[in-house]
Amino acid sequence: MFDLDNVVETQEAQDLEEVVMGLIINSGQARSLAYAALKKAKEGDFEQAHDLMSKSRLALNEAHLVQTKLIEGDQGEGKTKVSLVLVHAQDHLMTSMLARELVTELIELHEKIK
Repeated sequence: MFDLDNVVETQEAQDLEEVVMGLIINSGQARSLAYAALKKAKEGDFEQAHDLMSKSRLALNEAHLVQTKLIEGDQGEGKTKVSLVLVHAQDHLMTSMLARELVTELIELHEKIK
């Protein structure tokens, strides 16, 4: 017997998994680029550091768009199934945002010291 409810639930789970992966990939990319920028700043290559930070911002913006879609889809009604992997993805996003803020400050300090 064909179970339409199960098919819908499976599709929703797959869609959520794609969203979660988008959060993890984009936020991870943003964090990696920020740390690469810090390395360049330590080497005194501030132009490259700023370029990498711009790319980091773009990746973070992509992750933030994914998060916004999740929030809009939920509409504050608990429609989105919260899973451990979703919480993990949110953690990635928040730590990437924090890393970018701190790396920005560190790059500025390196520039002042130079």
